[in-house]
Amino acid sequence: MFELNDKIALVTGAGSGIGESIALTFAQAGAHVIVTDCDNDSGQATTRAILDQQQKAAFVRLDVTDEDEAVRLAKRVVDQHGHLDILVNNAGIGRVGTIEQTSGEDMDRLYAVNVKGVFNLSKAFITGMIERKRGTIINMASIGGVVGIRDRLAYCMTKFAVVGITKAMALDHAAQGVRVNCICPCRVETPFVQARLKEYPDPEKAYGEMSATQPIGRMAQPQEIAAAALYLAADESILITGTTLMADGGWSAG
Repeated sequence: MFELNDKIALVTGAGSGIGESIALTFAQAGAHVIVTDCDNDSGQATTRAILDQQQKAAFVRLDVTDEDEAVRLAKRVVDQHGHLDILVNNAGIGRVGTIEQTSGEDMDRLYAVNVKGVFNLSKAFITGMIERKRGTIINMASIGGVVGIRDRLAYCMTKFAVVGITKAMALDHAAQGVRVNCICPCRVETPFVQARLKEYPDPEKAYGEMSATQPIGRMAQPQEIAAAALYLAADESILITGTTLMADGGWSAG
């Protein structure tokens, strides 16, 4: 396992799913993890799970769409820890629908969380990383940020934007010691997906159909995406910046 001993890491949307797994994995690798989520209960549950394993974590409630909250959080982290080594912009939401089925309000909401959230947190923390000439930002994109997905117009729009943000920031700050990468997962079996499956008339059939969309014949597991994040966070990936790591089970290969 790659080590993150004594590094300070912040993970947004860490209350469940991929974010929870990343927070747990980073803590196991030795990082002090700042767990953030807009939901108090789930964020605190992730934090307790880390502390119960005698690892280091703290919870801060955060709305990633609020730029002022991001700035205040950055100041708090610097005051308490001196700096931030790793930022994982994981918080995100989805929506099903074509352009005809998507309202302006839908677009604004997905943009606010999935794109502006990445912007807000990155802007709040990158100055400190530049000053130290060291830091890693990992953005959670999607297979839907590289190829189109049917009935996911707004979601694809935002995830293509995350890939673009990643590449632009990586070029802008490579010489300043800041690495910026993103992960593009396929469909991941998270609590959100499991809840959506229950809405289908035949959840078992729907599960099989969703799994069959991926060449490996199954959905990804959150911990598998967390392993990819751990690699990008670790010093061993020092040459990796501006990349879109395709953790998609072969989906984009065709």
